[in-house]
Amino acid sequence: MVDTGFSSFDTMVDKANRLLKDVEEAFEWPRERRKQSYAALRAVLHPLRDRLPVETAVQFGAQLPTIVRGVYYDGWKPADTPVKMSNEEFFARVRSEFPYAVEGGDEKLVRTVLKTLERHVSAGEWEHLKSRVPNSFAALLP
Repeated sequence: MVDTGFSSFDTMVDKANRLLKDVEEAFEWPRERRKQSYAALRAVLHPLRDRLPVETAVQFGAQLPTIVRGVYYDGWKPADTPVKMSNEEFFARVRSEFPYAVEGGDEKLVRTVLKTLERHVSAGEWEHLKSRVPNSFAALLP
């Protein structure tokens, strides 16, 4: 547990760390690779956010831990969304934002991060998210 001296901040940091730890555990990465788990999360969050209709993107973002929510919204231009992209284009964008090699490739990276995110939002919000993306992309969602 982090001790910032302000319990609300401590809770926010702990929730963000839990999500990153879940990514690390899914890939069997040691804690020393925290920068890599953060990069993986960010690389998937941004194209996901950009692919969603604005209202859905906001509803999904509201479910994320506060610190992760800041990462999610960083650089977002709602007027430019949703961006239509094929799964291959989505994977290419993730690859361009993730500077590490992952055994299993881009699809495994995306599926693993999405599965981790699913555990950190409500079931109802996850189902809503799945209903708002094209079927081809929804197939990637757990």
